[in-house]
Amino acid sequence: MKILVRPYKADDLKEMIEIWNQVVEEGIAFPQEEPLTMETGAEFFAGQTYCGVAADAQTGKIYGLYILHPNNVGRCGHICNASYAVSAEVRGLHIGEKLVADCLLQGKEQGFGVLQFNAVVASNLHARHLYERMGFVQLGTIPRGFRMKDGHFEDICPYYHEL
Repeated sequence: MKILVRPYKADDLKEMIEIWNQVVEEGIAFPQEEPLTMETGAEFFAGQTYCGVAADAQTGKIYGLYILHPNNVGRCGHICNASYAVSAEVRGLHIGEKLVADCLLQGKEQGFGVLQFNAVVASNLHARHLYERMGFVQLGTIPRGFRMKDGHFEDICPYYHEL
């Protein structure tokens, strides 16, 4: 399978929403608690600075996606934020790495100077190792910053990468 990361299209929304909602339902990585519908998903993705999808080059099937948007405004408007979602059926195949690499390029293209992750759950070791391997720097730890789906709290680790 050859994966290409490209800008999303309206035709991708159904698959994007399904993948996004997998992560929301797992309750261990995204802060959202409510799944997206076709209506709220279309609005959500359209409201981002950029959305990329990881698609199979032959079939067009979507296996992952990311959103990129400002982390703040004004004097901090040069800092962006991103979130990534990979379909459970293909995790471990380095699709996340392709998404993060493209996001770093797009962040710079969109005029941002820093990519910051506000809340990487400490137990999300695969993501943390990927970010560190790709040059992200951990800023510290926020104790009990994330409420897991089962109700217990875990630490979160902010990360950043200069673009």
